[in-house]
Amino acid sequence: MISVDAVGVEFSSTTLFSNVTFNVNDNDRIALMGKNGAGKSTLLKIIAGESKPTQGKISAPKDAIVAYLPQHLLTKDECTVFEEASKAFSKIINMKKQMDDLTHQLETRTDYESDAYSKIIEQVSELSEKYYSIEEINFDAEVEKTLMGLGFVRSDLNRSTSEFSGGWRMRIELAKILLQKPDLILLDEPTNHLDIESVQWLEDFLKTSAKAVIVISHDKAFVDNLTNRTIEITRGRIYDYKTNYSHYLELRKERREQQQKQFDDQAKQIAEIQQFIDRFKGTYSKTLQVQSRVKMLEKMEIVEVDEVDSSSLNLKFPPAPRSGNYPVIADGLTKKYGDHTVFKDVSLTIARGEKVAFIGKNGEGKSTFVKAMMGEIDFDGSLQMGHNSMIGYFAQNQASLLDENLTVFQTIDEIAHGDVRTKIKDLLGAFMFSGDAIEKKVKVLSGGERTRLAMIKLLLQPVNVLILDEPTNHLDIRTKDILKDALKAFEGTLILVSHDRDFLDGLATKVFEFGNQRIKEHFEDVTGFLRNKKLESLREVERKS
Repeated sequence: MISVDAVGVEFSSTTLFSNVTFNVNDNDRIALMGKNGAGKSTLLKIIAGESKPTQGKISAPKDAIVAYLPQHLLTKDECTVFEEASKAFSKIINMKKQMDDLTHQLETRTDYESDAYSKIIEQVSELSEKYYSIEEINFDAEVEKTLMGLGFVRSDLNRSTSEFSGGWRMRIELAKILLQKPDLILLDEPTNHLDIESVQWLEDFLKTSAKAVIVISHDKAFVDNLTNRTIEITRGRIYDYKTNYSHYLELRKERREQQQKQFDDQAKQIAEIQQFIDRFKGTYSKTLQVQSRVKMLEKMEIVEVDEVDSSSLNLKFPPAPRSGNYPVIADGLTKKYGDHTVFKDVSLTIARGEKVAFIGKNGEGKSTFVKAMMGEIDFDGSLQMGHNSMIGYFAQNQASLLDENLTVFQTIDEIAHGDVRTKIKDLLGAFMFSGDAIEKKVKVLSGGERTRLAMIKLLLQPVNVLILDEPTNHLDIRTKDILKDALKAFEGTLILVSHDRDFLDGLATKVFEFGNQRIKEHFEDVTGFLRNKKLESLREVERKS
């Protein structure tokens, strides 16, 4: 059991949270929730030992292993994928090496009666007890199984980590954590760079194999499927619910309704008492009763109603001229990088007004197809954007392309034209940038704030074909729901590249599956696609049997 005991954090005399106390037990799957800025990542770093609290402490058994995956990684590129993942077992390997060194000393030394010789015997005995208590592990097989579960193929294992993107490096770090078999796994936005199949693999692994987990995630389906407990940070304190995220939302609503009722009842009671005091103050026969009521008011503990995040993203895509019947037409489309074929002989059409999802493992060509549509790369075959297609494109790294030295206001002012220039503050306010926030430099913004700012730039011109490549990374659940509603109301053609099952569910009505150098069209929504994929794989198992 790991204990968080009266932990508090202050920044520049401002209290982030205080007196946070709870225990983490075996089989706990905890979602750490709260609005942006509530202190979720800070609390996770404190539990991981990466940061120190202003007050309070974290207690854990001496041999407890706590593994932490931060939201942003700084990794070195000095070895292969397999070698980097194998570092998960470095403690055990070093322990064996140390035992061998000490045993060699015992074999070669002759000072059998000395204190030094006795000390070596004690060290060997202590190390042996620890080493042989660890169950025998086939390290290579475990490393390979875990890496392949996270989406790597066998040929990747001997490639240098420098050849992989930040998302793939994050998977290597995740593999190292999972291989350690820790007592507690701390994950800060682990699904941001994982495709749908890898998210499902991680979800299954954590449910069946992890001892205890605390996760911060904006992936509602992932959180709901994984967790059995929700801890909410609000107004500097926590509420602990023994249930998953969706049920927690219902209980939180009930809690706030009860608080509001208690607050209203108390306000009515205070008004009545005050009215009695005002009426009979100075009346000799009522002096004792007046004094009694004054004391009652002084001792009364005022009921507080927990804050409701009332900041609301007001998102609506402007109307645009009608496009042709088929905004996207591909015929015999092929893309290669040297000897590597991404996809070949692809023929497909996307009709006006369709909302489609591009789904598949990372590296199978989803973003490559989008870049081909945008004319950013060369290709063989034909890919035409239909008549009068006005494209709005949100790239996977759109938020990172912003100029970090500009302020929020300058970022929009720089590209705004015409009447919209007089409404920049209103537009920023609709995206939750108001007051001093509009003068913040881009470099100090959080991932979610940068994504919102990049989204504003997309809305400054009317479009009838929207191409969004991983638009929900770094957006909180509430903001994602607002974006989803706006996209449902969007009258143009929508192409979504996303691994977020909950976001795609009810939004995309058709799926294009990327894999094995092909693009396969599925006339069903994401839920139906995933359900049928599982059936297909079961049939394959039966065939093999």
